[in-house]
Amino acid sequence: MTVRLGVTGATGRMGREVIAAAADHEDCEVVFAVNRDPGDETVDGVAVEPASEFDSLLVDREPTVVVDFTGPDSAVDYALSCADAGVAFVTGTTGFDEDQRGAIDAAGDEIPVLRAPNFARGVQALLNVVGEAVRSLPGYDVELVETHHNAKRDAPSGTANRLLEEIEANGDFSGRTHGREGDDPRDGAEIGVHALRAGNVTGEHEIVLAGNHEEVRLTHRAEDRGVFAAGAVDAAVWIAGRKARRYEFSDVISE
Repeated sequence: MTVRLGVTGATGRMGREVIAAAADHEDCEVVFAVNRDPGDETVDGVAVEPASEFDSLLVDREPTVVVDFTGPDSAVDYALSCADAGVAFVTGTTGFDEDQRGAIDAAGDEIPVLRAPNFARGVQALLNVVGEAVRSLPGYDVELVETHHNAKRDAPSGTANRLLEEIEANGDFSGRTHGREGDDPRDGAEIGVHALRAGNVTGEHEIVLAGNHEEVRLTHRAEDRGVFAAGAVDAAVWIAGRKARRYEFSDVISE
């Protein structure tokens, strides 16, 4: 079966990568791509259409899955439109507040929905091991440092927040401290969090566990954002035709 993709944010960093990744995937066809202000642009031969036409394109082009990398507000709007049209929805958008996350997850009552902060398989492997490391080293200081390009909006990154959730679920911590300034000695039970924004860095996440005169560092470094797009397209192919509910990228990896 050929999976028919709709792509949002088509002229953005990730939208372009998703269209390129779909072209390399024998099971995919991009049937439309939208952007808020497309002009007359095409991306890898795909004409980019106005985002204002998204609802009608869902009906006219009959996509199987929509892949979204935009912003929190627009992602929620796209998810709700997909729920109304019965089209599966995959999003790698980050920076949602609690209500926005709830709205997208609620769309899973009507359609298959997969919301993930990161589609790199290596990050999934990191999530699989970080909890074990925290459990194995009780009482060790934990710090997380993440670095992204200078245009990234949300801090900490969605991936960092997901890693922090895994750390907190497997240890006894008092809270998160974001950066340090002035007279600010470490509280042994806190998790230090540091967000760096510089240049064109695609994405780096490092977790440091230190104590007992030793340290352990767990690091993931993405060298090209195409790895995220390839994972999102893999997720779109995997989710096509599945029953309505909320899925995780770990579900894709496990199969």
